[in-house]
Amino acid sequence: MFRKEAAAQLDRWKLWTPLAFGGGAAVYFALPAEPPLWAALTPALLLSALAAMSRRAAWSRAAVAATTLVALLACGFLAAEVRTVRVAAPVAPVLNGVTVEGWVIDVAAPGVGGGRAVIAPVRISGLAPEATPKRIRLTMPPDAVLGPGMGVRVRARLTPPPPPASPGAYDFARNAWFDGVGGVGYALSRPLAITLPEPSARLALTLRINAARWLLSRRIADEMSPASQGLGVAMITGHGAWLTDQTQSDLRDSGLAHIISISGVHMAIVGGFVFVLVRMAFALWPWAAVRVSGKKAAAAVGLAAVLVYLVVSGAPPPAERSAITAVVAFGAILADRRAISLHALALAALGILTVQPEAIVEPGFQMSFAATAALVALAEAWPRRSRAINAPWPIRLIQSAAAWLGISLAASFVAGLATGPFAMQDFNRTALYGLPANLLTEPLSSFVIMPALAVGAALAPLGLGKPFLFVAGKGIEVMILAAGWFAHMPHAVMTVASAPAVALPTAFVGLLWMCLWKGRLRWLGLPAALAVNLWPRPPAPDVWINAEGSAAAMREGRTAVLMRPDVKLFAATLWARRRGLAFPENPEAARDERFDCNRRRCLAKRPGAVAGWWSVKPPTEEVFRQLCSGAAVVVIRAEPPAGGAPCQALVLTGADFRRGGSAELYRVGTGWRIVWAQDLRGRRPWTAGPSDNGG
Repeated sequence: MFRKEAAAQLDRWKLWTPLAFGGGAAVYFALPAEPPLWAALTPALLLSALAAMSRRAAWSRAAVAATTLVALLACGFLAAEVRTVRVAAPVAPVLNGVTVEGWVIDVAAPGVGGGRAVIAPVRISGLAPEATPKRIRLTMPPDAVLGPGMGVRVRARLTPPPPPASPGAYDFARNAWFDGVGGVGYALSRPLAITLPEPSARLALTLRINAARWLLSRRIADEMSPASQGLGVAMITGHGAWLTDQTQSDLRDSGLAHIISISGVHMAIVGGFVFVLVRMAFALWPWAAVRVSGKKAAAAVGLAAVLVYLVVSGAPPPAERSAITAVVAFGAILADRRAISLHALALAALGILTVQPEAIVEPGFQMSFAATAALVALAEAWPRRSRAINAPWPIRLIQSAAAWLGISLAASFVAGLATGPFAMQDFNRTALYGLPANLLTEPLSSFVIMPALAVGAALAPLGLGKPFLFVAGKGIEVMILAAGWFAHMPHAVMTVASAPAVALPTAFVGLLWMCLWKGRLRWLGLPAALAVNLWPRPPAPDVWINAEGSAAAMREGRTAVLMRPDVKLFAATLWARRRGLAFPENPEAARDERFDCNRRRCLAKRPGAVAGWWSVKPPTEEVFRQLCSGAAVVVIRAEPPAGGAPCQALVLTGADFRRGGSAELYRVGTGWRIVWAQDLRGRRPWTAGPSDNGG
């Protein structure tokens, strides 16, 4: 049976092309060191030539498919390295109190807690022009008044983009590398508006577009209620300025957080809404209906709407990937092909990976590709029953409602299963009520909120959008109420420890096997698809220390006790979730029970615990002796005192953290095994120091 089904797959081998291309890119990103360009270029050229020869020499279909997929694997590797070289830009060193002058490109999240502004620096004191990053991201004071297109001067502290919060965790620096962000930090003064030299033509265009987006965001926010404006603005322009922490938390815990990020759902709704609207208009205009293909005209207008929405949203990477998918879908209609098919999805995925090979290691792309493949495969397998002729309309209505409910349940269930492994592995969270929450709110989002927002945003510059934004706002308020209700139900969120790194690609391949293979043997992929669910979790570390040596935590059972609960809490939370640990209900009380802490140091109250010195100045010999007394591990952010008494504990210093980044410690007999983040990251362009990147 396997041989027969395998032969039948030869008509579907092109569906595997994005997996082959993306697999090559994934191999590149998994390497511990940067390969020379010739090592990627040579096999790509040779294997591509072999694939071309196999076609010309009329080899068997199986041989042509095999050589082509192997060539695509090599091309994916090459594309990833070329992309890495092409986006290379200087990375800032650690700079304290420098003066930054530059253009405000965008304001990521202004609000009470301070805005995060993305700035294109013109000058940074202490850095030569060739060492100045292309983009930096600064947290501004809460009272700062900023907007895209402003020229500003501000004193700031700059650092390179942050490394992983713990060994093996998500690498923020890699993401920043491909986004062109070469420094992050916070302002030490209020930004002052200044006049700067004229920017380049490309930057000037970006500033004008973002200024228009910002103005549109403010207009939408002014015409919506405080309860709905945050989500309404985020769904149209991508600005999170008015989103409250509570709203984001409820959406995340209810499984509805995907509505915030402009991606495939938003593009599909906007493009589909415009497509249906234009096609209905042609159907109601007899003269045009008999002279013009309404379907193709609607596809062209829908494609234009998607591209406009891409610009208005600020073109974040998920929106760019979704726009490429929409281009393929509408292009298929214009070419008289099926718009929704696995072949169209494969072409879209291959196009995305060609432009952004780094997407293969991004959770957003992995989840959207897996979910879309599962939904299209479901559509292929869904039984199509013939409709009864001349059935009474009440019966047809009931049948249609039952069919819609069945399709919605199946689609939500299948999409949830497809994205589940990625949510567990990358975010360590499972919203247990995500299926009912999405079933309840999906019709509201698809048929009320997004269409009303699209029309309202289009008419807002003319002052005519308020009625539509009012309707959208009411829908958003209902969605937020539903999110809050599901988020606060018992056991709404389950924390799941990450499986070993190999489990996720295994699950990815298993899911795609089940989606792309046609026949009963597709179920052979089920065990692999469940790899993240079934793979035994490794033992949790006994100690975690952040990349600067300024915060640490000890594990007791399934509880992580923070030594500095108010410092680096975000990194500590990411680490604890990844290891399936929880914080005590009262972190300060748990800390005080085990440690004697003040602002500069923590002494161990119990033998075998951790002690820490958090100041950037070395401790005195007396303090160093106190730290070593009774502790098994001593963390010193600076350096130990010169010529001090020997310490019986394992001493980790600032030099260790500068070399190795964050660390996890495991007890091994009477000693310790240390896993450093930098050792797992390897030596890549985004992991190297500023001097290695030209910065």
